[in-house]
Amino acid sequence: MARWAVAVVAVAALAACAAEQDGGGRDEGGAHGPGVPEIDDTKDMPPLPHARYEFSTRDYTRQDQAVARLTQRCMRSHGFADFPRQWHEQKFEPMSETHHAVFISTTLHGSLDLDAARKGGYGLDRDAFKKFYEAHAPKGRLVTQREYAALNGFGGRGIPKGGCDQDGTRRVQADVRNETRMSGYVADRSEAVAKAVAKDARMRRALDTWGDCMADKGFKRYASPEAASRDKAWGRGEDGDTRRTRRERDTAVADIECKREHNTAGVWWSVTAELQRRDIDRHRSAYEAVRADQERIRATVRDVLEGER
Repeated sequence: MARWAVAVVAVAALAACAAEQDGGGRDEGGAHGPGVPEIDDTKDMPPLPHARYEFSTRDYTRQDQAVARLTQRCMRSHGFADFPRQWHEQKFEPMSETHHAVFISTTLHGSLDLDAARKGGYGLDRDAFKKFYEAHAPKGRLVTQREYAALNGFGGRGIPKGGCDQDGTRRVQADVRNETRMSGYVADRSEAVAKAVAKDARMRRALDTWGDCMADKGFKRYASPEAASRDKAWGRGEDGDTRRTRRERDTAVADIECKREHNTAGVWWSVTAELQRRDIDRHRSAYEAVRADQERIRATVRDVLEGER
């Protein structure tokens, strides 16, 4: 079952980029040409090819539910007859009294949220952070000391190795052929593709056009929206937030306006999609092995949640 001891907020969190162009590049109209979606907002972003080989948010939610059900069965089979389906191991503290690790994640195309840029520049979206935290706050009752020991394998006759919590996870993954490959292969390939996109002639032209647009609007000419968001002038602190000055907010707004004018994110998507497809074709057997293990997980989860296991 997922534990949320640390809240993680991804700012402008979209997967990174991909691919090198073979031969001659597109012309000036390539940003709005065939196969290039018009992307003004995150909701306009079509799924990328790698999405077929990744677990969705729904998948992860169902896996947590299945692990919770199996953990509950394990606990009840070892004498904890009233052990609940939902539970947590430590006292829940209000958001204002806890410490958070905030990771700032950006991509070549950066944020597409114009309202957030107007309000907070390149800083954290506190409202989104609060919603995320509340959605993932622990539910159910606090476990007792005896329950905690059984959950984590610290004692008790016949308790599985690692405790009932780990036992639930093991059972969900029991049919997986290669857990390491299933968990990390596509992420590693996405990273490799992302490095290629940054070198792609089409992407470089799109970023040059975006940089010219920024300069024309009277702002610094950055190499990319990612570089703009990381400008030290914004005074980003340890908590990940910025000072949200007028200059920062105006820069962030111009950043998104230029991306919309020149469809920077659309170019990013089209290049990334092309190179992900190419990578899948080159490594088809490995990708399909990942998907096969994911389907085994989905089948187990389905059986657990439907009461067949």
